[in-house]
Amino acid sequence: MATAAIEANGLVKRYGDVTAVAGIDLTVAAHSIYALVGPNGAGKTTTINMLTTLTPPTAGHVRVAGYDVQRQARQVRQCIGVTFQDIVLDGDLTGRQVLDIHGKLYRMSRQERKRRITELVQLVQLEDVLDRCVKTYSGGMKRRLELARGLLTNPQVLFLDEPTQGLDPQNRVGIWNYIRHLNREHGLTLLLTTHYMEEAEMLAHTVGIIDRGLLVVEGKPADLVATLGANVIRIHGQGDRRHFIQQLGNLPFVDRVQVDEQDSVVQVYVDNGNRRLVEIVQAASGNGFRVEEIAVAQPGLSDVFLRYTGHALRD
Repeated sequence: MATAAIEANGLVKRYGDVTAVAGIDLTVAAHSIYALVGPNGAGKTTTINMLTTLTPPTAGHVRVAGYDVQRQARQVRQCIGVTFQDIVLDGDLTGRQVLDIHGKLYRMSRQERKRRITELVQLVQLEDVLDRCVKTYSGGMKRRLELARGLLTNPQVLFLDEPTQGLDPQNRVGIWNYIRHLNREHGLTLLLTTHYMEEAEMLAHTVGIIDRGLLVVEGKPADLVATLGANVIRIHGQGDRRHFIQQLGNLPFVDRVQVDEQDSVVQVYVDNGNRRLVEIVQAASGNGFRVEEIAVAQPGLSDVFLRYTGHALRD
């Protein structure tokens, strides 16, 4: 596989007058984990659908594993695995039947199907339930079965659309461990979409933030967070914020002030949160703004999202 496992240039998708993806340039290095982060409706699933040959782009060019997605769709499909945002499993089949039928569709030999199924059910820890009907599986089991199905054909690139949506914390951590294992031990390239910032921070080598169909920023999670400064002070209160925000902007240790309008929270990025708390509260005095709650935190990807989009990410 080439150095870049995925290359997209000027990727656009329109549905009539609605633009779902507005021109994305995307490069995913081979053997890496890339997380495409954004809220529901940002264009993540549409992007995945174009990269996996399910939806033709309105404009732009895409290559996956070196193959052109439009002109060489068959070769692309032979090189990729996909798990979808919604669980797509026949509840009346057993887990073994789900995997076996998938292998037959890819014209795998009976011997090869048997070998791969044995390997994969051990990886995702489904040996004890493999011959039970899928409708008896828990949500976590179904996600793990879909992961095994996506891996059955030894893909070079695995696409995971919201892989842990709806899972409890224990099952979510379990999926994270499988993803790390696949990348570290098998060199698999993974592109996942998520609206969980913690998931992107924990897993991805590179994060791309998508909003309203545009890729607004990308980079290593730590590098993106480092651009925000040392600490963020989050302030919730009542009254006129405008003069208070102006006063904050005049303080020499304040790097930036942003407001999450939906939660009415003022976020102040400073060099040292604990040391600056008193001065921040004093800035509110006499300005018609009353501080009701104040907290100091390390910035994270949620703060990066707010900085580049102007609004907070909602699950």
